[in-house]
Amino acid sequence: MKISIITAVFNRQATIAESVASVATQVYADLEHVVVDGASTDGTLELLAQVKYPAMRLSSERDSGVYDALNKGFSLSSGDIVGLMHSDDIYADSYVLRDVAKAFEDPTVDVVYGDLDYVFQSDTRRIVRHWVAGVFVERKLKRGWMPPHPTMFMRRSVMERLGGYDTAYRIAADYDAVLRLFTQMSVKTAYINRVLVKMRVGGMSNGSLAGIWKKSSEDLRALRSNGLGGTTTLFFKNVSKFGQFFRREAYAVDRRRSPLPRVRSEQDYRRLAEQIVVARGKEPVAAEA
Repeated sequence: MKISIITAVFNRQATIAESVASVATQVYADLEHVVVDGASTDGTLELLAQVKYPAMRLSSERDSGVYDALNKGFSLSSGDIVGLMHSDDIYADSYVLRDVAKAFEDPTVDVVYGDLDYVFQSDTRRIVRHWVAGVFVERKLKRGWMPPHPTMFMRRSVMERLGGYDTAYRIAADYDAVLRLFTQMSVKTAYINRVLVKMRVGGMSNGSLAGIWKKSSEDLRALRSNGLGGTTTLFFKNVSKFGQFFRREAYAVDRRRSPLPRVRSEQDYRRLAEQIVVARGKEPVAAEA
């Protein structure tokens, strides 16, 4: 069972190497990593060439935004299962894809997801919010429930039926896709009751007041277009986040030793590339032209 992980990246030189390494160091072997770069200008593409490994496919061209890039990545992928790794995120440990594959051993399961930690930009061990997704129940949708999108994996056939991301949305196409998935399609889910992904705060949807306002506006549009109410549902969705700051895990430090080295210098990049080679047991390959 091949798992395809899709990463869309544009000018993320500071974090992309760690994101790639968190995929490359997964113990699950039947893996494909499709990285779609939007013609970065800050050294991201050159860095990706350094850390590229045989299971990784790299392309670079201008796109119309992150969701256009993710749609391109899906079209380039070939896995039975499809998931995402955003360019600022990392997996919680090296066993995430193994556990996801195990959940998909049940042939009736269409979608797998788990929990997520929001972490500081500068230190991914320090937890800001702890998002416990819980088991899917349909009535939760009108109370603003959704699984953490970066933790979601789905069968290729489900993604094909879903039709990818609606690029008319600039920030909330993931939320729209989740709502379409659960309201327009009959799918069976499996919830992995642990943290799968660590997501850095400060992204496109939560990095500024303007981003938060834009995200809320698009969330409202997605709710209405999918027949799940409007401002009341959006209110519950946003209010539900407050509890994530006060869970026991929030503002704690994950004291497990990180499998990834800190990336602060050219020497760190080289060491990271070497670690990827060791993890995959193969020689690095050159970037595609």
